[in-house]
Amino acid sequence: MTSPASATAPASRDGVTAARHLARWLALAATPTFAVMAMLTAVISGGPADMLCGAGQGSLLGGMVPMYLLMSAFHSAAWLRLIAERRGAIR
Repeated sequence: MTSPASATAPASRDGVTAARHLARWLALAATPTFAVMAMLTAVISGGPADMLCGAGQGSLLGGMVPMYLLMSAFHSAAWLRLIAERRGAIR
């Protein structure tokens, strides 16, 4: 009798590879997405959603634009890793 793990081992390896590939692309998509959201929020500000984030307006980090910029910075590790890999491949 074959165990379920050994019967699907090749398929699961392909699935793991596909999941890692997808996760890498999603990680790369996070930084530009948050940067665009920051720009759009800065351009289209003053709406009703600003009332929800109005409590932190006295703070330097208050509001949605700084939050999106920080999120973009925190998610930039994938881009930095890609740049480092490309520079390593060129040399």
